Amino acid sequence: MRTLYVVTHPEATHHVDRVVGGWHDSALTPAGLSAAASIAEALRAQIPIGADVELFSSDLRRTRQTAERVGELFGLTPVLDRRLREKSYGEAGGRPQEWLDQRFIQPPAAGERLEHEEGVAGAETKAALVERIYAAMDEILQRPCEHQIIVTHGGSLTFVVTSWIKMPIKAVGYASFRAPSGSITTLHEDDFFHNRSVVNLGDARHLDSAKAS
Repeated sequence: MRTLYVVTHPEATHHVDRVVGGWHDSALTPAGLSAAASIAEALRAQIPIGADVELFSSDLRRTRQTAERVGELFGLTPVLDRRLREKSYGEAGGRPQEWLDQRFIQPPAAGERLEHEEGVAGAETKAALVERIYAAMDEILQRPCEHQIIVTHGGSLTFVVTSWIKMPIKAVGYASFRAPSGSITTLHEDDFFHNRSVVNLGDARHLDSAKAS
């Protein structure tokens, strides 16, 4: 039996500054830090006391800050993995979103989508993004731990989920799972059939308490 809790980091400075995130190393805003505390409390309420828990995170500052808040409640130090980062937007990272919008080349409705070049120097293809996330997930899932927390980014969440359900990389060109910033997606594998389910996608109910405070 295994349960994964996949966290998308909450509000960061690139959100409020309306600049491109990607590998731009933005930090959590005060609201984001409050939300990170609520995420930690929600996870602590879901995972049994005394259970073995592992904590993994993208190494970018906004995810690292989120994971550190979670780690404080669980007595864990996050394992940082750059393969869990958001997609790199190359030279667009940290620039105004309008700058990227003016240059972005949309993927085709049919045809090659994984290796599609988006018109921005240094940007990753979707294939490169998917391959590194799948590699990270393969290593995480080889570990015999029943409760694993992964802190990542909204754009990366889709491919954490497709990896979980063993969707072949060549089939993910159209996949998209949207979830709010600061949400928790719960994935579960039973110990009888070994079926892998998506228990919930992008649960953000815990953020109500962060807004209230």
